[in-house]
This record gives sequence, structure tokens and C-alpha cells, in this order.
Amino acid sequence: MGETIILYPSPLRGHIVSMLELGRLILKRHPRFSVIVILSSASAAAPTPVANSSSITVLHLPPSAAAPAEGNQTPFDLAHRDTSNLRLTLAAIAAAADLRALIIDVFSDAAFPVAAALGIPTYYYFTSGAAALAVFLHFPTLHGSTTKSFKDLGDETVNIPGLPPIKASDMPGGMHDRSWRMYGYFLDACRNMISSSGIIVNTCESLESRIIRVIKEGLCVPDKPTPPIFSVGPLVESKVDGDEGGGDTRERRHECLSWLDSQPSRSVVFLCFGSQGRFSAAQLKEMASGLERSGVRFLWVVRPPPQDASAKSTPGSNDGDDTSIEKFMPEGFLERTRERGMVVKSWAPQTQVLSHGSVGGFVTHCGWNSIIEAVHAGVPMVAWPLYAEQKVNRAFLVEDAALAFPLSMSNEDGFVSADELAKRVTELMVGAGEGKVVRERVLATRDGVVEALSDGGSSQVSLAAVAALWKRG
Repeated sequence: MGETIILYPSPLRGHIVSMLELGRLILKRHPRFSVIVILSSASAAAPTPVANSSSITVLHLPPSAAAPAEGNQTPFDLAHRDTSNLRLTLAAIAAAADLRALIIDVFSDAAFPVAAALGIPTYYYFTSGAAALAVFLHFPTLHGSTTKSFKDLGDETVNIPGLPPIKASDMPGGMHDRSWRMYGYFLDACRNMISSSGIIVNTCESLESRIIRVIKEGLCVPDKPTPPIFSVGPLVESKVDGDEGGGDTRERRHECLSWLDSQPSRSVVFLCFGSQGRFSAAQLKEMASGLERSGVRFLWVVRPPPQDASAKSTPGSNDGDDTSIEKFMPEGFLERTRERGMVVKSWAPQTQVLSHGSVGGFVTHCGWNSIIEAVHAGVPMVAWPLYAEQKVNRAFLVEDAALAFPLSMSNEDGFVSADELAKRVTELMVGAGEGKVVRERVLATRDGVVEALSDGGSSQVSLAAVAALWKRG
């Protein structure tokens, strides 16, 4: 089997997609390596995006006999249940091949001590950007500096080296309460990441140059050496249609792309909130009213509200239901806007939509895959973060990179008014002042990303640097 690199993503679809792209990039640029992707036993329960990966060997771990942890199962829990089978699989591969490295992500952190016991050099692939990485690397320091939980600090600011001041309530959700099991998982993962052989980040120098420099200078980890940082991205999903989490591959061209074909250049704002973003019925009606007031052409991906209609937004699934979207819209909205708008239920081919010439703006939940897809396409954004590290990403997008406009939200429940959405969408699409500046800036940023990914670019140089470590064993 020769010199082999193993990739072990968590069972989250967006993480699998991004890890597969990393595998493809390794094979393309450094074909001397064999690449094996090991998928969690939980990944076998749902379709996984392994199409067009014929040169990558994909292995599924068998179901675990271990008892599940109590309560809701997190990706961390699933990885812990798989450790015994992972140990056997890694040992078998190491006996048959020249295993040079294991690459895991934050949520598959349970693999770190397993690999350490087998003497396998372990790298973390951080699927988000350097802004979120700075938070994760500084998290153990923040943990040791107070006995309070972030949830008890409210609007107090948290200072992360390299980032604008962040409200404690804007920290990644799993880090809010020290008593949570998830908090302990994140703390362990961050400590292990600091002790790893290196961190591969899905970003590039030109996109987050200042933050990357601060991390490399060791400011985020003041009491230990910072591991080597390799910015090899940004990598977006190739050849497989779908959004960043949960969109299935469609053989026929989606009807929304035909609709976009008939729209003027860069005239349409695209609204899409990832695979888990859902809003209450009241918020959906408010969004519809805002789009109608704006007068802007729009393509809007809508998921039915969660069963608890009082929820402001929530991660969720159940996209297979047959609930009509029209019942959640203001009366007559679809008819009044049918000449300039299209509402799509649950899914649209996000990468293709963003790269379509008619799309000129993007209202996004600030998931990192969505952000880099927009930057790749040169599409400016309105930031509407919902969960995970997305509020950290918003701080980067709005205050540091100036690639997006923020939305004013209700402090109580994050509700966004129709007037606020209409104002920001109009500013983004046709504004002559700040809107024009943001539109021009994102195009310049796109050019920098393209250069980073090209031959001799910073991301290729960074990939070559980590590959050199693997070659040396």
C-alpha cells in the first residue's frame, strides 16, 4: 500500500465533504501517498458524499457494541463509541502499509489518544476558518482564567487574540456551560489539538492573514508551544451538487438554476441557512415581508418551522415532510412576488447557485463552507448566524474582512424585523455607499483566494510543507 495517509472525519456531512476535498487535494498534488478515509459507524446510517472518490479508499467502521451515552448523542459521543473498532482498523492498516499520518477533525477527537497509543502522528483538520481556530486554541486558557460559564457572563466581552471583542453569549454553543458534557468534550479536543503534530486549516493566508499570523506567533496558546499551522484552503465541494450539509446529489438540473438563467446579471439575492437552520413561522412571515418591501429579486430556500413554533431558529431535520411552504408565507406573498422571486423548499444546489451569474448577494447563516463558497464566487453577504461557531464567523466577516453586512437582532430571541432585512438586502444589492465597497471588496478577496490555490500559491506551498513532514515520517 506504500506511504499512506488516513483521514477520519466526524459523521457530520459537511465535515465529511470537506475532508474528502482535502483527500482529493493530497492525491492531486502529492500522488505518492495513498489516501484512506475511515467513516464512523454512524455515517453508514445515511448517504455519504463519496461519489467521484474512486482514487480514495473509503472504509466504514462496523457498528459499535458499546452502550450509548445518556441523553442526546453528539458527534463526540459517536466517536467515543467507535474507538475500539477504530483501534483495530488503524492497527491493521499500520501492519499492512507505511502509515505516515492520521488526520482527524475536532469532533472525532476521541481518535487522538487511540493514535497516540499506536505511535501514529496525528494532525487535526479544522474545517472552519482561522477566526474560529483562534477561539478553540484559546479556549483552555479562557477555561483556566475563570470559574464562571460563558452563559453567566451575558454581554460581557471575551478577548481572543487576533479577533474583535466577542460577547460571551456569541461563543460557540457547546462551550457555554461548564457543567455540560459537550463543554468537556470541547475542552479535551482543544487541549489535544494543541498537543498534535499540526493543524491543517480550511482557509488561506490572503483571506485571514492577520489572524493566522497571531496564531502562529503563539498568542492564542500563551503557556505551550503552538503546533505547526498549515492553511491549505479554502476547499469547497467539487463535482457533487449540494449545500454544506444534507443536500443530496441531484442528477437533473435544479429548476431554480433555470429560473436564474432568466434573471439579469447579479440581480438576485440568495437566502439559504444550511441543513439545520430553521425559523419559527412568525420569523418566516417577517422575512417574506422584508423581501417584498425590498423590491429586490430573490431566491429563498425555506425549511418548514420546527414543531415548537415559538423557537426562533433551531438545528433540525425532517425535511422529508410534505408540509406546504405557502402556509408559512403572508397571504398572497408568492403571487405578488412571482415575477421577481422564487421560493424553494428545503434544498437547492448552493455551490451552483452562488456561482451563477445572476446571483449578486447571499443572506447566510455564516457556516464556514457557505462563506468560502460565496467568496469563491465573489458574492457579498448579509450575516445571519444561528448556531455553532457562526457568531464568531460573523465577527470576522463583518468587522475584520468587511465582506458582509450585519443584521440587528432582538436580544431576547434573535428575531430580525422585516424592515431590517429589507434595509440590509437593498444596501447589499444596490447600495451606492457601503454596499458598493463590500461588493468590490469581495471580488478582490476572491482574486486572492484563487491566487492562493493556484500553482505556487500560499495554500499549495502550505500543503507541500505538511506533505514534506509526512514524507520524512
